[in-house]
Amino acid sequence: MHFAAVAYVGESTLEPLRYYHNISSNTLMVLEAMAAHGVKTLIYCSTCATYEQPERCLLQKQLPSCIPPADNISLKMQAPINPYGKAKKMAEDIILDFSRRSDMAVMILRYFNVIGSDPKGRLEEAPRSELREHGQISGACFDAALGIIPGLKVRGTYYKTVDGTCIRDYIDVTDLVDAHVKALAKARPKTVGIYNVGTSKGRSVKEFVEAFKKATGVKIKVEYPDHRPGDYAKVYCPIHRSAAEPADRMEMAEVA
Repeated sequence: MHFAAVAYVGESTLEPLRYYHNISSNTLMVLEAMAAHGVKTLIYCSTCATYEQPERCLLQKQLPSCIPPADNISLKMQAPINPYGKAKKMAEDIILDFSRRSDMAVMILRYFNVIGSDPKGRLEEAPRSELREHGQISGACFDAALGIIPGLKVRGTYYKTVDGTCIRDYIDVTDLVDAHVKALAKARPKTVGIYNVGTSKGRSVKEFVEAFKKATGVKIKVEYPDHRPGDYAKVYCPIHRSAAEPADRMEMAEVA
């Protein structure tokens, strides 16, 4: 299972070469090592950031730059808009090209927005101090509540969504672990499986923050600076399920 990668969209726009090296080049090295040692199964951790943003771009008088539209990302095309997504797509392409000439079992999981940490407190997100504002919204909320940072920054309020903030599909990290176990069980030689992993429900960033404040009872300072370069307006994982099928907390939707 190949988890290792830097994974902050905002940072990737500031340090694109670092992201291409860390994600794309290092994935190539992993494949070379697998080939040299006869490792035949790969579960690759990818991202919904590889998908295409709708073509329409909405210009707002209040902002000098182009704000992404409120349509959900297109799950039919991969055309990432930030270096993080581009580096992940490049790594996927390398894996797919290599798998065509081998009998590898490959599973590619495209995550949506991962939140949370180990419920037993053994592991958690711990970004460098200068990267805390680029990290998970859940971690940023707790940092603000604990006084580690002076307040929370919600970037962008001019998106054409229910409250102006981005829509995201938040999946708990423990459910994501289950997705990897399922993926490993489904992996088959000479076969590539590509799955979106999310909850099928979109929630705005502002909704998430308000839910956090209600759950913890802590009042945190919230600022609303300009939008972050490379962000999509709306990202969630639509699941097509019959009425008879139960809905899990976490969904794996196969990419056709």
